[in-house]
Parts: sequence; structure tokens; C-alpha cells
Amino acid sequence: MYSESQLLRAIREKVDHPATARQLLQILRIPREARATFKRQLRSLVNSGALIEIRGQRYGLPDRMNLVVGRVSTNPRGFAFVEPETPPGAGVPSSIFIAGNNLNQAMHGDRVVVRIERQRDAERAEGRILRILERGAERVVGRYDVDDAGRGFVVPFDRRLVIDIQVPSGETMGAVPGEMVVAAISRWPTPTRPALGRIVEVLGPIDAPGVDTRVIISKYNIPDAHSDDAIAEATRLGTAVSDRDRRGRKDFRSWQVVTIDGESARDFDDAVSVERLPNGNFWLGVHIADVAHYVAEGSALDREAYERGTSVYFPERAVHMFPSELATGLCSLNPHVDRLVQSCLMEIDHRTGEVVRYEMHDGIIHSHARMTYTEVNAILTDRDPVMMDRYRPLVPLFERMHELFDVLHARRRRRGAIDFDLQEALVVLDDAGLVEAIVASERNVAHRLIEEFMLVANETVAAHLAKIGMPTLYRVHEEPDPLKVEVFQEFIGTLGYRLPGPPDRVEPRHFQQLVERIRGKPEEKPIAFLMLRTMQKARYDATNLGHFGLATDAYTHFTSPIRRYPDLVVHRVLRESRRRVDAERKAELAEELPEIGRHTSERERRAADAERELVQWKKVRFMANKVGEEFEGYITGVSAYGLHIELIEHFVEGMVHISTMADDYYRYSERAHTLRGESSGRVYRLGDRVRVQVIRVDLERRQIDLGLSEILEAVAAREGKAVKRSRTRPKTEVRKPKVAGRPGRRERALRKAARSGRRRKG
Repeated sequence: MYSESQLLRAIREKVDHPATARQLLQILRIPREARATFKRQLRSLVNSGALIEIRGQRYGLPDRMNLVVGRVSTNPRGFAFVEPETPPGAGVPSSIFIAGNNLNQAMHGDRVVVRIERQRDAERAEGRILRILERGAERVVGRYDVDDAGRGFVVPFDRRLVIDIQVPSGETMGAVPGEMVVAAISRWPTPTRPALGRIVEVLGPIDAPGVDTRVIISKYNIPDAHSDDAIAEATRLGTAVSDRDRRGRKDFRSWQVVTIDGESARDFDDAVSVERLPNGNFWLGVHIADVAHYVAEGSALDREAYERGTSVYFPERAVHMFPSELATGLCSLNPHVDRLVQSCLMEIDHRTGEVVRYEMHDGIIHSHARMTYTEVNAILTDRDPVMMDRYRPLVPLFERMHELFDVLHARRRRRGAIDFDLQEALVVLDDAGLVEAIVASERNVAHRLIEEFMLVANETVAAHLAKIGMPTLYRVHEEPDPLKVEVFQEFIGTLGYRLPGPPDRVEPRHFQQLVERIRGKPEEKPIAFLMLRTMQKARYDATNLGHFGLATDAYTHFTSPIRRYPDLVVHRVLRESRRRVDAERKAELAEELPEIGRHTSERERRAADAERELVQWKKVRFMANKVGEEFEGYITGVSAYGLHIELIEHFVEGMVHISTMADDYYRYSERAHTLRGESSGRVYRLGDRVRVQVIRVDLERRQIDLGLSEILEAVAAREGKAVKRSRTRPKTEVRKPKVAGRPGRRERALRKAARSGRRRKG
């Protein structure tokens, strides 16, 4: 009997038209005793979108019927786009526009089947939604209100959900109008009836401490609390390594092994050791917490971790993939206690940085110290006498690490790996969860050397699994679309830069050479942002497609199984590969892994979107008392409706709407990324430094409206008015009550930022 993946392959190879179930049974010669299983598999393939059921109860392949499966992203103005699940290429556009009258009651986040009705080019198409396969969310977070007739309803917080949800009396949980709530949808909207729901959780007033984080968690449907079953499983594991668990493991307890993390980190899932071999080469050990030893497939811990996919990090707190009983207990490589690990040991040539030999082990370590980035940087960069004295026995280890970092980093540069080193904003909060300051996060040498060690371990594990033919999850980053590269080439050409070679044969080293040329220049950030948008998105896949950005043929995620489910999968596969794996087991893995890759990639995007939105919300609240003030900024985006600006001082993004540029008629050039005045000839280009004034802070839409100071002054002069500049907030300009953090000294903010910094290794 066929497996699901084999059945789909057989339909693709042997059936040349949409067919009924009976026809498929005959063509594929399904035996009578397997027909019940066949029908279940057929229904499963339809539910997943791999097959489409059309009129006449016929089943067909979507790509052969001009149909695409994807997720809906709705615009507040009523139209939508669908992003196909199938990677772009082979005729599949990267985005499909859906007019409002073609939505067929689909809502933002729904998984749908789309018919492509018109395709403009390789990237853009227009279509119609035929069927909703899966609703994006059963629950909606929003503001509870009551209309003049006394009817309760919830206005979704996500403006892309363009419907209100009616709440019958008795289903409000005592919510007060104006409070943020979570509503469970009990009836989906139809052309004649509104959506109906009941309130299942009251979050509180939107300006109360911590409510913004709870709103974002609810909006993205991120599981917060762990189940009783998962916590009970984690608790039963205990707090110490048992004698039974030690058996059969490589003993690294005598090795100089340390962890290096941020000051506020509580879970330590990677440790490192570096020795010098007699031949001068380095012997690097990357020791990763053996989560797979404790978390069995199918257990409550495993099911929850799979559903979450990843830990999510917010400014105030984190939502962890595993309960703290596990993440900060047995699976945290705490100092001075025995811990189980999976270790990747690599001999690295001291001249070339190449891995010339490696070993994989189930091991046990006894970490010598829990180090912080600040402490290691103080030793290696500042040569701080206090720190060097405190960690005197470990100083030679850190110096070897620094030497090895230089060798590995030089190897990656020679290979052409793209190394963006842009400053990122770090939000510093006060005790009430309000923004105290927004400062530049700093990556010191300690951050960079740990990152380099994790990269080489991930690459070595991926190459090993690919070499032995063991199915696994890879971290893939495909080559950029030549059309996008061509547009990028045109833009950088206007700034005096170029990429060598044609767009269809561009290499990672070409981008890296450009990164080095623009480093430290005013146009660095805009070009880097556009370069990132030119690239494909990294994702998880069961097929090894290489990693373009890292310029490597094979890459995976091995180094953070406490925080990322794909790493846990790789650990399980790696351990299994040390035993004899038969063809049947490999086929089973090959069938399971693609869906795991799709699911975890989706969960990763969800986490990133949630983190980004909460930070932006907090930034907007931080700017609420700055209406009328002027700031310097860079143009980070140009569109037909205006300019996107990032303020230099606060790393805050705002929008200059085209309607405020009233001194001229401005024409948008998509390929040149410019707005040009028809009469004045004035050009605003991606990367330009401009002076802007904060015009409005809209807390409800979580948006900052800016105006270009020179245009505001020109318009005011023409109309005989004075431009108002204020150090205080005009009350009429902020759409919601002021919410602002208490003032703090920059030095104190920087120290607090250093204490709270988080990293994501590998």
C-alpha cells in the first residue's frame, strides 16, 4: 500500500486528468483491502491542499489546474494577498492579489485555495479564493464595545480583520466597554450574517502594564502557559543526572568547558571547549544540551514543543518552548553540575579554518563557569585586570577562542559569506513595562566568537548527515530571484555601486564585497535593507538546497534544542544515525520531515512577527510625548504613498505620507526607489538623510506620522504661517491618552540594556 507521499507521487506520475475516487482506485490498482485506507489518505491530501476536490467529486493536482494553496494577508482597505506555500518558481508567483469581492468570506490568516485568473509576471498575479481549507484563528483579540442599542461587539486589534464580532448578552465575562478581550468565534461570517462570538478572557485596559504583551500573545495565538501534563513530565525528570543516564557516554567532565551567554539568560543550552593540538590545529568542542534524551517523541512535552515551534522573546519576558522545570533544570548547562550533551568535536586547520576531522558523541560535561559576554569581552578586549584575575585559570582558554575565531571568520570571508553587521535597536523598559530608552545593541567579540563556533558546528552536522544519506531538516536559503537582483542592481547603480556578473549568476561573495564597500557610509543601512528584501527567506526543509547567505552547501540548526524544535529533530536524527537505519525508517522520515519543516518555518515567522509588532507598539508609545519635535532620519523605504523614515536618535520608524508633501507634485519611480518633484526637480531617494518633524502619534493604529521639515517650512511660508516646533506634546495630536516612560539617564539605560541583552546563536 502507498504512503501518503507515495500516493501523491503516483497520482502525479500516472493520472493525467482530474479523476474521481473510483477512477483513481482503478488507475492506481488499489487492492480491495486497502481501499478504506486509500480514502482516508485522499481526504488527508485534500485537507492539506496537496490535492484539490473540484466539481463532480474529482481530485486534481493544484499546480496543473492553475490553483495555489496559501495564506491570506488582508489589507485594512478590504483587498488581500495570498502568499503561496510552494516556493516561487516553475510558474508559481510570489504573491497573488485578491480583490475584496473575490475573498469568498476568507479572513486574514486563513489557509485557502486560490485560482490564478491573471498573471502579470513571475512575481505578481491576480486570483479568486475558491475554498477555505483552514481558519487562521478560532480566537480574536480586540476591544470590547457596546453600541447605542446596547449590543456588545469586539473590534479586532488586528486591523487586517475587517469585521466586528457580535457578542450576545451573557457571553461577556463581565468585560467593561473599552477593555481588551479575547473572543472565541462561534459562527463565521457569511454574506448575510455577521460573525458571532463569546468572550473567553478579559485582558484589561490597553494602557495597563503588561497588557500590550498579552494582547500580542493572544493576537498571534501563541500558547502562553504550559499544560499540566507537560509540567508534570518535566518535573518527573528531576533535577540531577542519574547514574543510568551516564552509561555509554563520552566523559568530558575533565575538559575546560564553559558557557557564554547574556547577563539575564537563565537557560544555557550550549557550551564550548577549545584545545590546541600538537600539530597546531584547534580542537573545538561544541556541546549542546541533550534535550532529545529527555523529551520522547509523542510525549506531552514533545507535542507542546512541536505546536510552539520556537521560543518567543518579548522585551518584558519570554514565552518558552519548554517549561522552566526542564529549560532551566536538567537541560540547562549550569556550572559545576553534570549535564548530558550531544557534542560535535572538530579539528580545525589553524591556517585555513577548514574542518579536517570531526567526531559526534553522546557526552556528559561539567561546566567550569557560567560566563557572560561582558566578562569575556572585558578579558579579551579591555584586558581588565579584575576580570583577568577572577578567571585566571580560564584566560588561556578565552585567548585560544579568540585565535580560533579569527581563523574561522577569515575562512567565511574568503568563502564569500554575507556578514551584515548592522546596529539593532534595543528597547530598555522601566518597572511598569514602558520604554525608558531605545539604544543601539552592541555585538562585542564574545558575541561574535560564540556565533562563529555555532555556525561551524551547524555546518559540520549538516554536511555529516548529508554525506551519510540520513534524512533530516536543513536550514535552507535559496539563491535570490534574478528579477529582484536586476532591480537591486539598477538601484545601487544610481548610487555608484554595482554587483559583478549578470543577475542570474550572482554569488554570495558579490553581495559581501558590496557590504564591505558600503560599511560606515550613509547609504549602508538602506542598501543593506534592500539587499535583505532581494534575498529569499531562510526556512526549514527536508531537501538540502544549501544556504546562499552563508555560502555553504549544507547547513542545519543543531545548537538550540531548548529554543527551536527543528534543532530537537536534528538531535534525534543524529543519534539515530549512529545506529543502523534501514530503508523503511529512512522512508518514514522522508515522509514526515517536509511537514515538520513547513510547520516550524511558519511558527518561526509567527514569532518574528509578534516580536517585531510589540517592539514597534512600544516605540510608538515612547514617541507619544514628542509631537512637534524634530529629528534626523534616513529614508529606509519609498513608495507611491510616501517615505518610510527611521529616526537616527531613537531607531523609531515613521511615515511621511505623500499628502504632507504639498510643495509640489511628486512622481514615484519603483525601480529607482525615488519620489521626484515635477516642478522643483527635488528628489527623495532611498538612503537619503532627512530632517523630519513628528506630526501625529496614532496609538490606535500604532503609527507615527512624520513631515519633512523643509517641505513643512516651504508650505508654511507660502501660506504665511509659522511652523510650530514644540518640546511638549500638543494634546490634540495624539489619538489616545499619553502613555510615556519615566525619563532615565542614558548611562543607566545603556547598563540596563547590556544586562538584558539576548542572543540567538547559530
